[in-house]
Amino acid sequence: MKHLLSGNEAIARGAYEAGVKVASAYPGTPSTEIFENLPQYKDSIYAEWAPNEKVAAEVAYGASIAGVRSLCAMKHVGLNVAADPIFTATYNGVGRGFVVVSADDPSMHSSQNEQDNRYYAKAAKMAMVEPSDSQECKDFMRAAYEISEAFNIPVLMRTTTRVSHSKSLVAFGEPEMVEPLEYHRDIVKNVCSPANAYMHHPILEEKLKKLEDFGNTCSLNTMEMNGNKVGVITASISYQYAKEAFPEDTSFLKLGLTNPLPMKLIRDFSEQMEKLYVIEELEGFMEEQIKAAGIHCVGKDLLGNMYELNAQLIREKIFGIQPKTLKLPVSAVSRPPALCPGCPHRGFFYTMSKGKNFVISGDIGCYTLGAADPLYAMDTCACMGGGFSLGMGMAKAFEISGDKSKKVFGVLGDSTFFHSGMTGAVEIIYNKGNMIPVVLDNSITAMTGHQENPNSGFTLEGEIANKVKIEDVLSAYGYENIIIVDPQDLKAMQKAVDGAIASTVPAAIITRRPCLLIKKIKHDIGLCSVNTDECVGCGMCLKVGCPAVFMKDKKARIDPTQCVGCTVCAQVCPKHAITRKETDQK
Repeated sequence: MKHLLSGNEAIARGAYEAGVKVASAYPGTPSTEIFENLPQYKDSIYAEWAPNEKVAAEVAYGASIAGVRSLCAMKHVGLNVAADPIFTATYNGVGRGFVVVSADDPSMHSSQNEQDNRYYAKAAKMAMVEPSDSQECKDFMRAAYEISEAFNIPVLMRTTTRVSHSKSLVAFGEPEMVEPLEYHRDIVKNVCSPANAYMHHPILEEKLKKLEDFGNTCSLNTMEMNGNKVGVITASISYQYAKEAFPEDTSFLKLGLTNPLPMKLIRDFSEQMEKLYVIEELEGFMEEQIKAAGIHCVGKDLLGNMYELNAQLIREKIFGIQPKTLKLPVSAVSRPPALCPGCPHRGFFYTMSKGKNFVISGDIGCYTLGAADPLYAMDTCACMGGGFSLGMGMAKAFEISGDKSKKVFGVLGDSTFFHSGMTGAVEIIYNKGNMIPVVLDNSITAMTGHQENPNSGFTLEGEIANKVKIEDVLSAYGYENIIIVDPQDLKAMQKAVDGAIASTVPAAIITRRPCLLIKKIKHDIGLCSVNTDECVGCGMCLKVGCPAVFMKDKKARIDPTQCVGCTVCAQVCPKHAITRKETDQK
């Protein structure tokens, strides 16, 4: 019997079948669903949401050292956060198998860049496997743990958005019974002093040589011979695209173990081909190494190093086959992303949009949409935690340049505060930053699909947890004036901003209202409507950026299928033409 699974669901199943016992992650699209699917195996696997990816990697690596198979997972930019322990883990080696899943995001569907994390495997000197469909996602998990233990090395499983989210049939297997290793203290192996690291490095280089030899014969790397005219070397989702795009007489070398590359196997394949292509998304990771080995091939000159590939694009770039198009008597319609109706962040950003001299250093989350039309209430967004730290740098720059007109606000969410915002909050108070940190607390990790965090009061597996209070943390750091406000009360929100600016002691703001999409909370739902006789069509209600509000016949209207009665639009209406009535919960 086979099951229709996404790649992420299959990875979770693979962890179960591989005998994983400890798993830790921080949510991030496109990797999130891996851990959302682990609680069904909680009788076998302990799984948790960690505060950030570095902590997740350290928890998983610690479990490996202590003798059980372990897993951590993250999106591609999360590996930047986790790199510190992972680079050292490759030097030290593992106990039981240790696998790190990195889900890359070509074309940046939900990311701030499209970095190619295959280079992390090379730089960190890790083994790397790349599945191309859901069955391989499951099967490669078992193979990854076998490689990790056989070569005493962490393994990076690199997926992409299409592999993570596409569904295909998967045949299940029986879970492997992996006994924990008996723990013994091993200071030379596990304590990364310079002297020990110095000894580990040549050992690691020997492991990589043995891994390359292994790759030349292992079942993860396979040849599909259909002639000698054209050969394609490929991996991951690019294999699926290439199989569809190239003619039937094309031969393929499909690589599943991609670091280190099996150069003997590649050379043997290439010598049989008249024409050799390397098909891979993003950077020329394989092509560069193949060309450096003196093997002539074609790839990035035709396909470039940006954005997702697809079969149609490969046909067009390599064979000059233009796609057939059909003209239709309709035009494309797009809806730009916006904060949801009733989003608790809307009141904060509307208030901030009125401050002409406000500089708002933003962060990664739903609240990044505060930068969008019509609010335009964000100046920067770079990375998680940067809302505080970038703001600190801006505040110091204004101070040094003598510009006293600007007031800097650093903004991030509750999950991001625990991820990497706390150190920024320390930076501000320690180095006397002339800025105001703001935590937008909506009680959940909202943007990636409502995962729990240290502020939500629940664990990944749904158990009640100690709730870490943001105000207690800020108070312990030395913030003496912590203003907690409901951001949908615009008068209170304005008072909070004014009070923080006027404060003579270190001040911080916490906006607190739960996301309306949290199912376990009973929300106060209502419905706003417009009295068109009173409405003068001034458009002030449009400035709050709510998708439920629109204009028709020069009068404001509210879509009852979207409105939740938050009243932010009513509070800005100068004619009091918008009123709210109670309604049943939606």
